[in-house]
Amino acid sequence: MKILVTGGLGFIGSHTVVELQNKGYEVIIIDNCSNSSPEVLKGITAVTGKQPIFAQFDLREKNKVEDFFLTHNDIEGVIHFAASKAVGESVENPLLYYENNLSTLIYILQQLASKPSASFIFSSSCTVYGQADELPITEDAPVKTAESPYGNTKQIGEEIIRDTCKVYPKLKAVALRYFNPIGAHPSAEIGELPIGVPQNLVPFITQTAMGLREQLSVFGDDYPTNDGTCIRDYIHVVDLAKAHVVALQRLLEHKNKSNYEVFNVGTGTGSSVLEVIQSFEKVSNQKLNYKIVARRQGDITAAYADTSKANNELGWKANSSLDESLSSAWKWEQKVRG
Repeated sequence: MKILVTGGLGFIGSHTVVELQNKGYEVIIIDNCSNSSPEVLKGITAVTGKQPIFAQFDLREKNKVEDFFLTHNDIEGVIHFAASKAVGESVENPLLYYENNLSTLIYILQQLASKPSASFIFSSSCTVYGQADELPITEDAPVKTAESPYGNTKQIGEEIIRDTCKVYPKLKAVALRYFNPIGAHPSAEIGELPIGVPQNLVPFITQTAMGLREQLSVFGDDYPTNDGTCIRDYIHVVDLAKAHVVALQRLLEHKNKSNYEVFNVGTGTGSSVLEVIQSFEKVSNQKLNYKIVARRQGDITAAYADTSKANNELGWKANSSLDESLSSAWKWEQKVRG
């Protein structure tokens, strides 16, 4: 069974490709390598012993998307990761984000809508909830006005998929709202490799520990939390990847309750920035050079998932601890820089 993974050389995409191949699926990757590298193919192949088919082009080129689906007319499912994802950059360049994140989604859905049946998994985000009124966050929590164009593209993306599914009942879709993916494959063959300055906490931590970054900035210690720093739900990327496979199988096996569903994907536990730092120092035996600085615009106090819907309906749960996740991230960083 052929499954297309867009953005399949990226952090979450590459780990999902591995899990799909481990389950026996034939995987085709589309990636323009704007925030990834063809070298990742070697890592995927080293883990699974199978090299996925790879097509390098930009999904914003509608004619190339059409040609691809004509050539590969036997694709039965799509997992759609390809998107720009830096919150700060989206504020500075909103049109890039709206073009890249929405036009590519539309072009793929247009192709799937013309098929007799298709299964679609969308890479969404807990950013759609904004500062939630209640914790933990359930899928029924209101979707708030987005804090950034990036967050807005995830909200609009979900709306586009929902509206499309209403008109094309043969198209089945699941939106997975991720919390904070971290870590790396235990083999250290693939992991998070941001281009330029990391936008996320954990790669900044590992790069600081390696001496690539002089100091880690902790944005604010005056939040209404136990230690004053922001709280997030950090999920191991392999657990997250497995959630995609389970969600896809749900659609392929016609176990979905409606043809558009939404699931939170997290651990259900919140960890503060200082707790993450302490966990990293423990597993790595490294003293981290960090400094408390002023709050960062757009940061919310706390967000962590109520995962009971994914646990009960998908039969999926996150298994890795924060320590395990950070240990794998450190192992990967050491290998990359070694």
